[in-house]
Amino acid sequence: MARSKQLSDHPPSTQSPLFNLKPNNLQPPNLQPPNLQPPNLGQKATLREQHSTLSTWALITDILSDPQARAQGFGVDSVLNLPFPAAVKTGTSSNFRDTWTVGFTKNYTVATWVGNFNGEPMEQVSGVIGAAPLWHRIMLHLHQSQEPAPFQAPPGLVQRPVCALSGLRPTPACPTVVQEYFYPDDLQDYERQSDTFYQMTSVGANQQSPQYIVNLPDEYNEWLARQPQGNLAPGKLKILSPREGDLYMLYPTESDQDSNSAVQRLEFKVAGVKSESVEWWLNGEKLTTNSSNSFFWPLGPGDWTLEVKSGDISDRVTFKVQLAENPPTRRGFSIAGP
Repeated sequence: MARSKQLSDHPPSTQSPLFNLKPNNLQPPNLQPPNLQPPNLGQKATLREQHSTLSTWALITDILSDPQARAQGFGVDSVLNLPFPAAVKTGTSSNFRDTWTVGFTKNYTVATWVGNFNGEPMEQVSGVIGAAPLWHRIMLHLHQSQEPAPFQAPPGLVQRPVCALSGLRPTPACPTVVQEYFYPDDLQDYERQSDTFYQMTSVGANQQSPQYIVNLPDEYNEWLARQPQGNLAPGKLKILSPREGDLYMLYPTESDQDSNSAVQRLEFKVAGVKSESVEWWLNGEKLTTNSSNSFFWPLGPGDWTLEVKSGDISDRVTFKVQLAENPPTRRGFSIAGP
């Protein structure tokens, strides 16, 4: 265990019921293993059920040991990467009170914790910053004389190429193809549906240099709203934020009584325009006209219909804003003494 801030001068026994150590009299606790009995299922698990369970665990291990799967969140050269196969997961509690890193190889399972014994929050320390470096060093030490064997491939599953963005069978238009595991029962669906995200367009294309566009389903709107402005299909206008049917809660603040206080605002965001002017309409009333792809609107309770227009093209979504009675409370958990 490690800590990130100076602890008080009190012995650990006064900090947490988890610690009861007395100097010069360290006795291991009398721990009795629990009497675990398998549930009475009426019959033994079938071979198919056992096989499916092994495949599931192996598939989870494959996900947690894939550096590329966590590259967007932690970077391609993060402290979670090791020079041998290892699965790992980090965790951070609310208000940065605790951080964990738990991981394993074929030989060892290691869990590290970083926090304050008195439960005080740390200073913006997440799992990858606090506990992960310790986990990394311990793993290297444990495997310094012999590298662990690679993880077993999920039994009964087969690998097929998929388009990285859609997860569907790739077409020549897909720029990034990866290998993923499938259950045999899902192969028929895999073969039947190919990628539809990348589509060929005739705009600016020729036989030597075909051009492709990305056509994402509506469920990608939230992700798309966080990305840099891309190239939408010609002749289309798309509201990225808010999404259709979104519900926003407007929480009163202590400064709401001050007429000079900052107003809570919602960003309207649209894709498909570059230098063209955009008209922003809300419940039939024109808000403004600008050449930007976003507009900040002061939140107000009610049912709203947002419409954007640019020339002959337009898009429309409906959303709702409700006034909350109470401000949100802090979420999370902590270990408290009796």
